[in-house]
Amino acid sequence: MTEVSSPASAMAEPSPAEQIRQDFAPPQVPVEAAARAMEAFARGHHCEGRRVVLITSGGTKVPLESRTVRFLDNFSSGRRGAASAEYFLQAGYAVIFLHRQRSLYPYSRRYAATNWLDVLRLQPGEEAPRVEAEQSRLPGIVHILQDYGRMKEAGTLLPIEFNTLSDYLHLLRAAAQALSPLGSSAMFYLAAAVSDFYIPASEIPEHKIQSSSGPLQITMKMVPKMLSPLVKDWAPKAFVISFKLETDTEILLEKAQKALATYRHHVVVANILDTLRTLVVIVTATEETKLSVSEEEERAGVEIEEKIIKDLTLRHTHFMDRAEVN
Repeated sequence: MTEVSSPASAMAEPSPAEQIRQDFAPPQVPVEAAARAMEAFARGHHCEGRRVVLITSGGTKVPLESRTVRFLDNFSSGRRGAASAEYFLQAGYAVIFLHRQRSLYPYSRRYAATNWLDVLRLQPGEEAPRVEAEQSRLPGIVHILQDYGRMKEAGTLLPIEFNTLSDYLHLLRAAAQALSPLGSSAMFYLAAAVSDFYIPASEIPEHKIQSSSGPLQITMKMVPKMLSPLVKDWAPKAFVISFKLETDTEILLEKAQKALATYRHHVVVANILDTLRTLVVIVTATEETKLSVSEEEERAGVEIEEKIIKDLTLRHTHFMDRAEVN
């Protein structure tokens, strides 16, 4: 009889959470304080009958040195996440906005390209000059300020910042733990452009990489997929949406369906880089729904995110109804 060695003696593959602890540098943001804030925010709004959505937004920075001078990044400005936050707030959700530092922010995103020194004017005052804004240079500002004021009064937006990939991964897990008690009324809208690659902390040089050493060669590891433990363990009853961005239309829907089959979440919002702002496909295990903005709608100021959130809030309602029945 041939004796087979037990696989238990082999080194077990670390879980994503263990891999984060082992391989990544400590986060540069106060994760514990953010976790407490997210837990209190989610619990308070849930008690008031609101649904709570976590929106992740912007790109993640991957340092190449411990004392970081160089890093890998991507093009994401956080526009989709910031716009989506506004439409979720309009739909009655409370929003945890987990966003990259200095990425676009709800409401102010519309004026990101504005040079405020060209908009503001000094006016004489009785005691000191006053500052006034040239309203014509800020289209829609009255409506935006009204929406922003209602949001602030209701306290329905909790911004949490990240910078590095390590920050993001730690904060995502903390957010999942904060929202898990909400069950099916919690939603995860994972729009951040998260790096697929990283350098383990133990392999990162401490000081600036010197160009005098010659051409730079880097070997990077694959980032652990957080979607799997989020869906399976961290917030198993929540409604989870991920995003799939490609440049090749031939593989987009296949990749979206593969993601759904692999991670067992609920929706993939699939889009092509060239039509990012005008066309997406909402992909589920049973259907593919195209949402688009026509040229006429675009000229009228209609944004694709408004249609995405309208579609997803309806799907979330059906999801919650099924959860109650089961």
